Amino acid sequence: MLAELTEDGVVILDGGLSNALEDRGVDLSSDLWTARLLSDAPHEIAAVHRAYFEAGAQVATTASYQASVPSLVAAGLDPAVAEQLITASVTIARDVRDEMAATRPAGNGPLLVAASVGPYGAVLADGSEYRGRYGLSAAQLREFHLPRLETLAAAGPDMLAVETIPDLEEAEALVPLLDEIGIPAWFSYAVQGTATRAGQPLEDAFAVLRDSSAVEAVGVNCSAPHDVLEAVRIATAVNGRPAVAYPNRGEEWDSSTNTWQGTGEYAAALATGWVAAGARLVGGCCRVGPAEIAGLAAELAQQT
Repeated sequence: MLAELTEDGVVILDGGLSNALEDRGVDLSSDLWTARLLSDAPHEIAAVHRAYFEAGAQVATTASYQASVPSLVAAGLDPAVAEQLITASVTIARDVRDEMAATRPAGNGPLLVAASVGPYGAVLADGSEYRGRYGLSAAQLREFHLPRLETLAAAGPDMLAVETIPDLEEAEALVPLLDEIGIPAWFSYAVQGTATRAGQPLEDAFAVLRDSSAVEAVGVNCSAPHDVLEAVRIATAVNGRPAVAYPNRGEEWDSSTNTWQGTGEYAAALATGWVAAGARLVGGCCRVGPAEIAGLAAELAQQT
């Protein structure tokens, strides 16, 4: 599916959900982060999906990154309600997609929904997704991921976005589950330099994905823009599949204060190098908003 979509060019992904919501004045101080809005303010999530489509994105990534039945139950919800909210993350995005597609000019390609599958560390709300090595066994990781994958798949997204994975050990647990479910997926690591955030060489990390039947694109997200190019080159060399690239702005997340630290910049011009290296799905992650995605779409349109 993803290979077919990218045959004739680059697919523009959306940007960060949390920053776009905060720009709308939404409070994300809860440990559930954006997942809280699935019950409290779904219209705000819909508004952000709409803004990214209007900016030129072709894919809406659902508000399920940090949503799992255990984390929602820990917040006081009934398990059945928790499953309904995870399903709702896909339904919200699909409804906006259908609304926007109805007025989309013919020949502009489809609009799609990618169900976000964040790492185990995301539900801990302590920055663990930037470290990996959780101390869990492969069986424990599979037990955590499978129910959420099944719930998201049943909701009918076009694909899964398995993202911000910091550790090849978590990838080893996820790949058999993705192949079992069988929905097309992209798989992206959080990286630092030419290693995963857990410190494993990217050559080894991307090799874990090489024989997967479900993973159709591989790459990097929520990482510094200057680390993307080499990661894309390695991903393409190891896997021979379309690469995915959607970095953040380059700041570092401080889990003790729940704030981004340092300075950074998302320069759309860098994306031309990522595309030349093999990236075919390109967008942004944390701190990258609709304005930056509009700039990215315009930049890449000039290259075609």
